[in-house]
Amino acid sequence: MSPDHSTVPAAVSDPVNAAILAVSEDRLSGFQEDPFGEIAAKSGVPVDTVIDRVVAMLRAGSVRRVRQTLMSTSLAKGSLVAWQVPNDRLEAAFDYMFREDPFSGHVVIRTTDAVTPGSSYRLWTTIKAPQGFSLRKHAELLARDVGAESFRLMPANLVFALGVGHVRRRGLEPGARAETLAEPMDTKLVELSDLEWRVLVALKREFTPEEIVRDIWRARAEEAGVDLATFVQVGRDLNERRIIGRFSTFLEHVKPTVNNERVTRYNALFHWAVPRGREIDAGREVGRHYVITHAYWREGGPEFRDVNIMAVAHGMEKPAVLAHKAAIDEHLREAGIDFTYTNVFWGGRSEIKPSEISPIAYREYCERRGIDPNTMLADIGEEGAFV
Repeated sequence: MSPDHSTVPAAVSDPVNAAILAVSEDRLSGFQEDPFGEIAAKSGVPVDTVIDRVVAMLRAGSVRRVRQTLMSTSLAKGSLVAWQVPNDRLEAAFDYMFREDPFSGHVVIRTTDAVTPGSSYRLWTTIKAPQGFSLRKHAELLARDVGAESFRLMPANLVFALGVGHVRRRGLEPGARAETLAEPMDTKLVELSDLEWRVLVALKREFTPEEIVRDIWRARAEEAGVDLATFVQVGRDLNERRIIGRFSTFLEHVKPTVNNERVTRYNALFHWAVPRGREIDAGREVGRHYVITHAYWREGGPEFRDVNIMAVAHGMEKPAVLAHKAAIDEHLREAGIDFTYTNVFWGGRSEIKPSEISPIAYREYCERRGIDPNTMLADIGEEGAFV
């Protein structure tokens, strides 16, 4: 008999939930055939309890989604985008990106502590352009939709850190880092067969509370129109090709949740401008710091004083976040990597959703808007173009 989930503890601070989340946030790399069994094994919490607690936290909003993530940089061209939008349109632009554009993911309004290069770019988003389609053209379309005055596309050249783990990052000392350098991950596109796309679309869809069971992939195999053995084998193959990210419970880290708890209060986007030719060295040094959830080599261009290393960190107190930033600055200097400029963009209003990456979905989106999908294809020579 299933428990009454209204009576199951759903607060992040509950000791059992904290033990589960320390694993389930970002410790389940790759395709997980039995994700809840794996969480149980690593956390020491019985598997039935794991499932009951995850369902309770999802229903209560402490966990905002449960899903198998993908290395979407391998499946669709993506970019961080900074938008310069008139202040009287900023909130409406935020709402549009979050609610109306399936290809936008993270949507954040950011500020700086002083007027600096790029501080007029308040709206920051991530966007994906499914294979064959143009990031630039999609961004131009969105700019017209929201009345943006300008925008800067900043696709990732390399990725050095990609995880979350808010619970296990609590209490870190500034400068705490791994013994080894972060390994860079490339962003080259991988082509998939029709079967692989069918499995992938079913694999990546987030789970409702009712779908969270031990035998979690059986229903998804039926959705993909294949038997369970085929579904699992395709999942393994995609994992071998480094297309699968991790199985994760994503915490609500912006809004208060059960008992008015917050997982984090400050979201900081760090910028550094390092010498040309040292981007990989710098990214590997930044990405090895435990506080960093995301780290990339991106080109900020003249709008942002030519910064080229960007990283994200979260924390409960602003001075603590700045202490982590100062420790990373010092470590870069000790490693012989100087930087000519650095800055912090603080996150305010924020929403996150998975970006759509299916080429079929992009064609349908264009048709709904009365746009010929062929006009949105990447031009010959443009990144993402079919050759």
